Amino acid sequence: MTPKSAALKAALLGTALTISTAGYAQDIKIGFNGDLSASPSAQSGQAGVLGIQAAIEDINAAGGILGRKMTLVVRDDLSQPPKSIQNMSDLIDNEKVVTVLGPTNSGNALAWKHIPNQKKNPSIGCIGSATDITKAAGGENYMYRVSMVDRAQVAGLIAYAKNNPSTKNVGYLVETTGYGQGGLKDLQELGDAKGLKPVATEKFGVNDTDMTSQLNKMKAAGVDTVLVWAQGTPIGQLVRSMEKINYFPVTLTSWSSDNASFFDTAGKTLAEKPIFMRTITEDRTPKQQQLYDRLAPKLTSKSAFSFAAHCYDATMIAAAAIKQAGSTEGPKMREALENLQAPVDGIMKTYNKPFSATEHEALTASDYRWTHWKDGKLVSYSDDVVKALKPSDFTQ
Repeated sequence: MTPKSAALKAALLGTALTISTAGYAQDIKIGFNGDLSASPSAQSGQAGVLGIQAAIEDINAAGGILGRKMTLVVRDDLSQPPKSIQNMSDLIDNEKVVTVLGPTNSGNALAWKHIPNQKKNPSIGCIGSATDITKAAGGENYMYRVSMVDRAQVAGLIAYAKNNPSTKNVGYLVETTGYGQGGLKDLQELGDAKGLKPVATEKFGVNDTDMTSQLNKMKAAGVDTVLVWAQGTPIGQLVRSMEKINYFPVTLTSWSSDNASFFDTAGKTLAEKPIFMRTITEDRTPKQQQLYDRLAPKLTSKSAFSFAAHCYDATMIAAAAIKQAGSTEGPKMREALENLQAPVDGIMKTYNKPFSATEHEALTASDYRWTHWKDGKLVSYSDDVVKALKPSDFTQ
């Protein structure tokens, strides 16, 4: 962890804890449970907390909710599922938070998604993107999300590969973590449904630095388009490995390529190879630019700003649910979340009934943007294939 990251983590935790203990009993407490220090994705968690804090500042400046101030309690789960599970119980049972935002890592949400359902305490994800996070597991579902979803991203990548006339042979390359394996499941299911059959499937460890063996197998199989599901750092190592054997197929990746850890590992030139989807590029809307200018001095990674925007909006949606319900009781908040009567003006968009009893995703493929790195910046990507894609191409 860099000195700046360490200082920010301390500030995030310190500020949140000070707010939560100095407040009055009537304050409405929300929680954040996610990685702030351990994994390459920690910068995303840090940005998420900044977004939540900004939303709380705006909510309280406008008079709070139900005549009460909102405060934040932060827990760093160190990217460890057992720690993340412990944090959930602590936040809900001891801190009495009315909702938990996060986590940073999808695997942790999958490890504890039963807890919000059992305790009837809504959880609104704003970073982790694994498809199964918001899927009902029987009974009432208290898992919601304001972020990208792996399966929607995969649908986009499959659509690009399928509609690209230059595509002859595709290959799947994924990391061996829960994140990578979840992505592989989506790739295989949607690829099969769309008639896209890979000629090679390979895996690599999240800490691997040389993927030339897997790439040579791809090359031998004639793969001209590779679909990659991994975190930022290993994708960076992957494109470095491509350079070693001078093999550069069309590279379509998870949104983790937007991470500074990918850019730093790949370097400026190789970072321009992948094409991916994300929710915000350098072409920000006026509202996004306003929040960016407000948070930029505190961001350890400017590319992580999208998570600040997601978490800002998740906080605003939670506040709207509390206001509509006239209560912080979990079941009443759940009913309100699934039938919000008033639009919620967010950073990403204006949310009109973002959730229902069966739909717990506030952002859909229509909110995503094709993106790539250019001259060290995340900019919109477009070519003839992207221009020709239709909404029906993204069906899941």
